[in-house]
Amino acid sequence: MAVNNRRLKVTELDFDNIKSNLKTFLKNQTQFKDYDFEGSGMNILLDTLAYNTHYLGFNANMVANEMFLDSSSLRSSVVSHAKTLGYEVSSPRAPTATVNISLSTDAAFKTMPAGTVFTASIDGLNYQFVTVSDFTSSNTGNNIAFDSTKIYEGTYVTSKYLIDTSDIDQRFILTDPSVDTTTLTVKVQASATDTTTTTYTKATDISQLTGASTVYYLQEIEAGRFEVYFGDGVISSAVSDGNILVLQYVVTNKTAANGASAFSTPSSIDGVTGITVTTVASSSGGSEGETIDSIKLQAPLDYAAQGRAVTTKDYEVYVRKLFANALAVSVWGGEDGSYDSSTGVSSTPEYGKVFISIKSTTGQALTSVQKSNLVAGLSQYKVASITPVIVDTETTNIILTTTIQYDSSSTTLTSGAIETLVTTTLTDYNDSELQNFNSPFRHSKLLGLIDNTDTSILNNTTTVTMGKLFIPTLNVSKDYTINFGNKIFNPHPGHNSTAGGVIASTGFYLNSVTTTIYFFDEDGRGALRIYYLVQGVRTYQNSTAGTIDYASGIVKINSFTMTGIGNVDGTSSTQVRITAVPNSYDIVPVRNQILEIDLVNSKVSASVDATATTGVGYTTTQTASGGSTTTVSTTSSTATSSSSGSSSSSSSSSSSSSSGY
Repeated sequence: MAVNNRRLKVTELDFDNIKSNLKTFLKNQTQFKDYDFEGSGMNILLDTLAYNTHYLGFNANMVANEMFLDSSSLRSSVVSHAKTLGYEVSSPRAPTATVNISLSTDAAFKTMPAGTVFTASIDGLNYQFVTVSDFTSSNTGNNIAFDSTKIYEGTYVTSKYLIDTSDIDQRFILTDPSVDTTTLTVKVQASATDTTTTTYTKATDISQLTGASTVYYLQEIEAGRFEVYFGDGVISSAVSDGNILVLQYVVTNKTAANGASAFSTPSSIDGVTGITVTTVASSSGGSEGETIDSIKLQAPLDYAAQGRAVTTKDYEVYVRKLFANALAVSVWGGEDGSYDSSTGVSSTPEYGKVFISIKSTTGQALTSVQKSNLVAGLSQYKVASITPVIVDTETTNIILTTTIQYDSSSTTLTSGAIETLVTTTLTDYNDSELQNFNSPFRHSKLLGLIDNTDTSILNNTTTVTMGKLFIPTLNVSKDYTINFGNKIFNPHPGHNSTAGGVIASTGFYLNSVTTTIYFFDEDGRGALRIYYLVQGVRTYQNSTAGTIDYASGIVKINSFTMTGIGNVDGTSSTQVRITAVPNSYDIVPVRNQILEIDLVNSKVSASVDATATTGVGYTTTQTASGGSTTTVSTTSSTATSSSSGSSSSSSSSSSSSSSGY
């Protein structure tokens, strides 16, 4: 089909194509038939037209992108779309601590006002913590106690606005983007002469409101700040001319003051100077405001939840909303498993409960106060008689032993340099693929990454051991359950019994004797044993110290009294490590488990492959089809674990050392 060059093409948005189309169009006009477009001022005009068209096309494309939540890149657009779904963007959160405060006085009662300041120091910097509401308490015998008082890190700010409904530009804006909106108190004073105040609460369910409902609404606006606004007298109560709006809130340093544990006393509280402050829970929970990616993820899920927690996804949404420090959340129903404080998480059903495990941004387990606050917060969303239970996360360490062969003629790197590069590969894999719920360890994928670390690497053999730490209660007879959540290697009864089976441990002490250190191993038939070494020979103190369920990956230690703990990784410790050889090198976390490579105990060794130049060491077997298969013989602690670029297989024998970790 003939092309009509006398018409301008409008489908191209690239600058060079736009300019070319303009030039082609003009050349086909009789007025410019022999015109030199490159060597004249017309070239500048074409550039200007092309740039203008390009800008307009780009802006139109960006406008189209900003019209949808998924494709939006501007925070203002993302926040606006989230608002249409009824989702409230989370502000930064102030670290909170819980303290007991005692006033030495014979007064009948005293009031501790909002904004009372306490001070704590972290890394040489002082941070102030404040109360956000008034507390009144009565005397209990020359002492007035304010127990379990929550204090928030930051500056307590009060802002006042004289309401003028004729000013269409009047807005009630919180002054700083670092405001923790959970600390916000909204009061409306009748007038400058009438000091009567009404406290407004934040609206959460519009279907429950009437024209007299004293509620306020909150939204994020430009520059990450928040704005308070009110109803119109139909949906909820409106404010009137002459009213005075009082906003009180905390401006926080966010994560900087997490971990504060010692708080200085104020100079006085309600005229009392005899003050004692006792820390119940150190400060935690400080976090940044919600990110764009989080808003995009959470807003549709929140809309789907419709203000109630029914599915596990619903609980994930509300846990993230109520606990801003949640880096990752795992939720499972009672039909999929249960939790017992003595035996831990199991696959035994426990109906009527939902179990929640949270990985915090601080890396620490939730405190009892945080758990109880979260359960209380979820109560308004749960349905029927479902009971939320907060379960601590469990980390299963993956200990790797990697042996590398490389071609020295293909690189100038030393063995040590290659080992360093591979260690970096392991670290990157750990950071990008693991350390999260439902993130499995894929052995073959890691082998490929190691092989691709440097072109000189010919192959690698990587074996895998699982490790878990537990904290024993010293000088108390107690049993323990260690759940690896993956099958433990046991190819036949009595496997590797004389060498300690496939279970090992770090050392511990019994009977208050610190001259003899004991370890765990197993007999290959499901019996856990305790032994000590006499001139390098294992001497068993107890051959029935517990049981191993190879199929479920559960190690149970019978009740015994541990009186001390040996060094772990060369330093003193409060924990004991148990290691086990997995049945499969692909490790899958379940429920509250998180996988993490133990980079301290993982070992990487590289050596020159002599066969790369001599050709010795490989056996080539002719197949019926005329092809060939290369076979390499290796020895490892468990099953197949070799990787190479050619079609190869490895034979291995299994063994384990019970004192290796």
